[in-house]
Amino acid sequence: QVQLVESGGGLVQTGGSLRLSCAASPSIYRIHTMAWFRQPPGKQRELVAAMSNEGSTTYANTVKGRFTISRDNAKNTVYLQMDSLKFEDTAVYYCNAVDNIMSVKPLRSWGQGTRVTVSS
Repeated sequence: QVQLVESGGGLVQTGGSLRLSCAASPSIYRIHTMAWFRQPPGKQRELVAAMSNEGSTTYANTVKGRFTISRDNAKNTVYLQMDSLKFEDTAVYYCNAVDNIMSVKPLRSWGQGTRVTVSS
C-alpha cells in the first residue's frame, strides 16, 4: 500500500527555490499532523518541518526562515516551499504522519522520498 507519495525534487543551484509535494491518503491526512524529514548523503534522517491539522508548525533551526510547510486540505497534500537553498540542503526528502508537532514520532513506514540536489 502506498499512502504517502513525495514529488517535486530535482537539481537546483545555491540560492534557488523548489516546492515539494506529498500526496497523502485521506485517512492519514485529515487526522494527523504531517511532517517533512530529510536524509543527507551519509547522514541520518532528520526532521525538517511539521504542521498539525489545526495549523501549528515547527521547523528545524537549520531551515527556519527559508522553508515553509503548508497543507491543502482539498487535495490532501502537504507542501514544503524551499527558498534560499544551500548545499547542505541536499538530501532525500520524505513526508510522514507524526503524533504531534512536539515529539514528531513517525506513524507510517517510510516511502521512497524525493531527491533534492543543490549544486555548489
